Amino acid sequence: MLNLTVAMLKAILIFALLFQETIVSISSPQAGDTLRGRVEITGGMDVPGFESAELAFAYASPSGGASDSADNWFAIQTFSQPTAGPAIAAWDTTSISDGDYSLRLRVFLQDGSFQDALVTDLKVRNDEPLPTPQPTQTFADFNFQPLNEPSSGESSFSDPTPIAALPTSTPLPPNPASLTTTSILSIFGKSALAILGAFIFISLLLRLRRSA
Repeated sequence: MLNLTVAMLKAILIFALLFQETIVSISSPQAGDTLRGRVEITGGMDVPGFESAELAFAYASPSGGASDSADNWFAIQTFSQPTAGPAIAAWDTTSISDGDYSLRLRVFLQDGSFQDALVTDLKVRNDEPLPTPQPTQTFADFNFQPLNEPSSGESSFSDPTPIAALPTSTPLPPNPASLTTTSILSIFGKSALAILGAFIFISLLLRLRRSA
């Protein structure tokens, strides 16, 4: 029963792929792409009732889109039958000036109608230099220097700020008016001798007066 269900799903999928309706499309380039040189345009145009097709470009309007006027579209290539593969045509952008453009694939049908695929905001930049790729840095580009290992007995933590040395005091010169202990004793001894000498001198004078 399970195998029958799987087989039916496969048959439905194959049927859908065979009879699905192809739409007109441009798969590359996409809106916002920058174009240079010869650009391959891919897409699809094999739709039922195909009569003919035209691939054309137009200058972008101030609003950013393309003008609907037929006079503003310039044919790149025309087709009398659908292309076999996804590649539709090659657009040589060097034949036009740099600027913003729109690209249109229009398929005309046998009933007189048509289908369009439109891509806007295509930037042709042949006169601008290519951007220089920036090199990616790896670990090999960096020069890693090993840290100096502290020697034995030396602390691994050190204060990088030097300690300012305190100013040393300058000793003052000796005061000439100051008296030392030796000077005081010398003065005291001389004074005592002078008093004793004066006392002896006065005593002698008194004795001399009495004897007279």
